[in-house]
Amino acid sequence: MTYAIGDIHGCYRALKKLISSIQPDEGDELIFLGDYIDRGPESKEVVEYLLDLKQHMKCVFLRGNHEDMLLEVLTKGRGMDLWLFNGASATIRSYGSLKGIPEDHMDFFLTTRLYYEKGDYLFVHGGVKPGVPLEKQKPFDMIWIREEFIYSENPMPGKIVVFGHTPFPEGPLVMKDKVGIDTGCVYGGKLTACCMETGKFTSVECGR
Repeated sequence: MTYAIGDIHGCYRALKKLISSIQPDEGDELIFLGDYIDRGPESKEVVEYLLDLKQHMKCVFLRGNHEDMLLEVLTKGRGMDLWLFNGASATIRSYGSLKGIPEDHMDFFLTTRLYYEKGDYLFVHGGVKPGVPLEKQKPFDMIWIREEFIYSENPMPGKIVVFGHTPFPEGPLVMKDKVGIDTGCVYGGKLTACCMETGKFTSVECGR
């Protein structure tokens, strides 16, 4: 089975509970849609858990805008104000300091992917620029876009786009051409996974 998992944002206990609920085995594939860090209290624990999970499960880690902001600061020395505005303080507290981020965690952030294709599905954090071929999509759009993508019709012809980034606290967004599974865990909502083969959603309360 293939499971897509929405934005975690430092909600470590919810992540553990969700993985326990779906009970994946070694033949399954877990596709994480980004935003592992910021806002929630346990970014370090989330990344540590995902690195461990990767050792015995097939995992795909997409890049969210929050990982992108971290990388802008730590690799290019710019964008700190934007990152702080978007919840960086929680991540800095979790690691103790920016210098406290272990090398394997930095490697994790650096190797996140902008998108992943599987069958009829395109997995991406934010969405896509409507009408633009995949190979010409801009990274900024793929991790930051919202309304222009969500309210478009058939933004990526031939694909159903599975995305996070935009919270839907009432439950996942399900349309013929897109599926949104960020259900606002860090805002008091739920953390959600979708089994792509069955269309079944599994959600757990944040637990903080």
